[in-house]
Amino acid sequence: MDILKTLAEELKLPLERVESVVTLLDDGNTIPFIARYRKEKTGAMDDVTLRQFAERLEYLRGLEKRREEVREAISQQGKMTPELTEALDAAKILAEIEDIYRPFRPKRKTRASVAREKGLEPLAEAIFLQAKDGAAPEEVAAGFLSEEKGVLTVEEALQGAMDIVAEDISDHAEIRGELRRMYEKEAKFITSPATEEDLGVYETYREFSQEARLIPGHRILAANRGEKEGFLKVELQVGDYVPLSFLQNRLVEPASPWAHLMQTALEDSYQRLIAPSLERELRTQLTDRAGEGALVLFRENLKNLLLCPPIKGKTVLGFDPGYRTGCKLAVVDPTGKVLDTGVIYPTKPQERIEESEKKVLSLIRKWGVDTVAIGNGTASKESEIFIAGVISRNALSVKYMMVSESGASVYSASPLGAEEFPDFDVTLRSAVSIARRLQDPLAELVKIEPRSIGVGQYQHDLKPARLEEALGGVVENCVNQVGVDLNTASWSLLSYVAGITKTAARNIVSWREENGAFTSRSQVKKVPKIGAKAYEQCAGFLRVPGGKEPLDNTGVHPESYEAAKALLAHFGFDPKAITREGIPEIGELCREEGIEKLAEALSVGKETLQDMIRELEKPGRDLRDDFQQPLLRSDVMSMEDLKEGQVLTGTVRNVCDFGAFVDIGVHQDGLVHVSKLANRFVRHPSEVVSVGDQVKVSVLSVDLKRKKISLSMRDVKE
Repeated sequence: MDILKTLAEELKLPLERVESVVTLLDDGNTIPFIARYRKEKTGAMDDVTLRQFAERLEYLRGLEKRREEVREAISQQGKMTPELTEALDAAKILAEIEDIYRPFRPKRKTRASVAREKGLEPLAEAIFLQAKDGAAPEEVAAGFLSEEKGVLTVEEALQGAMDIVAEDISDHAEIRGELRRMYEKEAKFITSPATEEDLGVYETYREFSQEARLIPGHRILAANRGEKEGFLKVELQVGDYVPLSFLQNRLVEPASPWAHLMQTALEDSYQRLIAPSLERELRTQLTDRAGEGALVLFRENLKNLLLCPPIKGKTVLGFDPGYRTGCKLAVVDPTGKVLDTGVIYPTKPQERIEESEKKVLSLIRKWGVDTVAIGNGTASKESEIFIAGVISRNALSVKYMMVSESGASVYSASPLGAEEFPDFDVTLRSAVSIARRLQDPLAELVKIEPRSIGVGQYQHDLKPARLEEALGGVVENCVNQVGVDLNTASWSLLSYVAGITKTAARNIVSWREENGAFTSRSQVKKVPKIGAKAYEQCAGFLRVPGGKEPLDNTGVHPESYEAAKALLAHFGFDPKAITREGIPEIGELCREEGIEKLAEALSVGKETLQDMIRELEKPGRDLRDDFQQPLLRSDVMSMEDLKEGQVLTGTVRNVCDFGAFVDIGVHQDGLVHVSKLANRFVRHPSEVVSVGDQVKVSVLSVDLKRKKISLSMRDVKE
């Protein structure tokens, strides 16, 4: 297989571009670096496309490696033939290669291997050939009787030979491939109760049946979980008639006296060996497909959550609700520094409301708190009512927002949490994390395992290694898209910058603590574990506000500084004039003169020049500033306040295959089913909404007993 040519055909890309991307990856360049600073070589592929490219490249290389391993293994057995060589060369997926290798793979002891040891292989060959004349099968079988080998009767000889035939049919690559395709086309995915108990959330699957090729991924994952928890039985059913008819037409010679033996062998092969194996394969394939679908959705949700706009310049009171142990408080300044902490008891069993209100008011007034971030976990409803009451009774201009606690406890109990706040107990760390999540979701959420953030669909059922790899890539992309302040970023945030390992990230923080703030990007080369290659990869994503070099606070890579300064000089601008406000007119000036002409004059690519212009127009810009700001509240509602037809503004908290969950401020997210997302057909919710979006919804129904809210975005009117 020509891997580069295959990639070019699959991805519909010019071969030269494929070669360029492969070379960049093989040279150790990171995907964020390639996506941002090598656009001319990639045709401006984005990071998502590049990751898909890299994954496909890895798969094809693994496929090629396995092809050669199988070729070598068969050759060492002296059994390689031109037909096998041709079949191996033609195989396009791993399953096809494994089918070819199946007859040659060392086997554990089977009925067929025992029969082979008894010398019955020639008899099996006779059954397979099904001669139409000659001696009767029983007469031929009599010649294989041997007390020494343990073949005492004709029936034993024939049965052993049929066992060999059954295994050979099962191992036949072409037959197995045809039956696999038949299974993929015809199989039905069927679930039924595995217990007499109430099925609870799995009631939908009490008597569920759907064609396997059409079943949505979330149903597969839900059924798998129900099976794992002992509530459901799951099976794939394919009527035996079609596969057996195929085998009979392919293998049985009706006019032969051996036909009945062949028929018995193929039925045994299908029912005992092929069908269970293909069912396992298809179950795995369906689960993998569903897992990949869930992974794509989780990646998109995580990306949108991480890129939610920060609330800048605000002092935030983090409020971690609780009952018996009280509610933990942490005041955090606009830079994320903890100013004060405390514990209050406004909830049951103590309900020291007056005392708690005095404490909260004291903190708000002492530190000039602008916003309260309330965790949405245990006792969050009572905590929201308490905070809304404090705001209302004291006519405060303070706003509040409910913040997802997903993963906060994981962070609080982690070594990282203990390292950041060694003198705080676990719950106080949670209060700090909740406050910082509101201030800057990206900077805080990178400290938590992505799978614990809670914006996925059955993510805990997915393969851990695959999940970690995919989600780590999302975090890396988001961090590098936004950029990182070299002087304020935590080591956990720095560790996601392209080219910076965890060790190097810790070294950066240590260097900063020992030597003071960085005054230029180039200083980072003094940090241990940051060599020339690492610096090349990371430099463009690091920001140094107020440093010696104004370009250090932009996304312009140091390798392009000379070109950037030449561009500024061309239009009479002093590089030192680059401020936070930037040079807004430079884009128009460049367009008037001609982008391509300027790019050629500056010896840079067109895409590089356009990126450079954007950075000079708005140095230090944060792409998240262009998104909708978080929805802050000052009053409180409950499910009991909701009425059918009521129109509300909410925030999308999660998107899944069947709809979107929207926070409308009543402590129970409502579901907008995919059919209610728009006044048109919607194939998938992600076409219409993303995590963090603010949307107008109308209330369709409220089920107080089951705590379910049904919402619609169709025909919503104020």
